[in-house]
Amino acid sequence: MTELHTPDTLAEIRDEFLELEENERLQLLLEFSRELPPVPDDFAANPDQYERVAECQSPVFIAAEVADDDTVVLHATAPAEAPTTRGFASILVQGINGLSAEEVLAIPSDYPQSLGITRAVSPLRIAGMTGMLVRTQRQVRALTAV
Repeated sequence: MTELHTPDTLAEIRDEFLELEENERLQLLLEFSRELPPVPDDFAANPDQYERVAECQSPVFIAAEVADDDTVVLHATAPAEAPTTRGFASILVQGINGLSAEEVLAIPSDYPQSLGITRAVSPLRIAGMTGMLVRTQRQVRALTAV
């Protein structure tokens, strides 16, 4: 069984949030929303490759890939009109891309709560980010099953 552990990339993002005063954390989340990488053309042309994250009120879609060298690439789409949700998607994409499948599967499911923004955003939004993480891990698990 994989031991739960927050990878360095996600720990650095978490620490960046926790170094700020609570009232400034939402602004950092909005900055992340502007940094969500665009999806590759082959995914944009084939939206059926994405999974809808039902836990999100906004239309959020994710797709994980696992390369031959076991590194994970996460793709996500989220509307600009939903900046907090888009920020969460961006955090996961930036924090997960390049990790091994084992590292992704070891991310604790309570990672979204560790960002220190549970009083700044609604519980529904936190549930949405948790849903993104859980679905990503499920996709990675399916892609690496032998």
